[in-house]
Amino acid sequence: MSLGIMEEEDLAEYFRLQYGERLLQLLQKFPNIEEQSESPSIRLLEKKKEAKIMHHAMLQKKETFQRRMETLNLRWEELGIKEAQLKAHIQKFEQFIQENDQKRIRALKKANKERDLKRQRMRELAKAKQEMAALRLEHQRLSSKLQDYSIFNKYLEKVVENSEGSDLSPPMQFEEIHEVIARYKTLVSMHCDLMQSAQEGQEKIERAKARLARYMEEKDDEILQHNNELARLQMRFDRARSDVIIWESRWAHIQNTAAKKTLLLGTIKMATLNLFQIVSKQLKETTYVSLEDTHKQLDMIQQFIQDLSDIWAEVKKKDQQQIRF
Repeated sequence: MSLGIMEEEDLAEYFRLQYGERLLQLLQKFPNIEEQSESPSIRLLEKKKEAKIMHHAMLQKKETFQRRMETLNLRWEELGIKEAQLKAHIQKFEQFIQENDQKRIRALKKANKERDLKRQRMRELAKAKQEMAALRLEHQRLSSKLQDYSIFNKYLEKVVENSEGSDLSPPMQFEEIHEVIARYKTLVSMHCDLMQSAQEGQEKIERAKARLARYMEEKDDEILQHNNELARLQMRFDRARSDVIIWESRWAHIQNTAAKKTLLLGTIKMATLNLFQIVSKQLKETTYVSLEDTHKQLDMIQQFIQDLSDIWAEVKKKDQQQIRF
């Protein structure tokens, strides 16, 4: 809080704190009145006098303090004004510094740009010098070449002179050098066309040869395949013919074996039929069995033999029992 706007209570509190102890010290310096005089009136007068002196001192202190406060307030206002002026001055100075920095930056940019432009101009100048030197060399080379080719110009002039005084056909007579050059270009073009036609014909021949070679190769492959197939079929035929001989011999062996088996089968059937007839006579029964049904005959023979075996076993058993008894 500013001292210039203090309230009265704050001011009184300030005086009490600042001068209370000093007043006590001053009062202690005065001699003890009770020791000097016992009169109450005298003490009252002295107290009033002391109070008046103290009040006067307090007023002086208060005035002094107010003057000092006014001086301080004025000083404070002056400092505020100076501070505002200083801030304005600092702001102007900062603005001045900023403007100087911007000017310096623009100047640096301009200097850099001019330096780059100068370097670019120097590079362009060096390049132009190099191109100029190259053009001079090219001019010297062309001049030397022109000097070397001057003999051809003289030769062409002689050709024109000779063609005018000769008995050649009109296409071979020339009045200017450019006609000779045009004729030469025409002949070169015709030669190129002929060479191209010959090359195309040669390429067609080569392609035809290549197609013929591929065709011959394909046919050779087909012939080789047919020969291989023919050889394979011949081998199969030879194997089949050898197999035929083998199978013919096997067939003859099978036929011989079959004849033997047939003969043996006939013998077995005859023996079986004889046994069947003997069994039939022994059984004294009429059986209706076909003469060709050998299996049925064998079954009956087996049954007859089984019956005989059973009878024999029974007879043998009875004989043994009789022997025991």
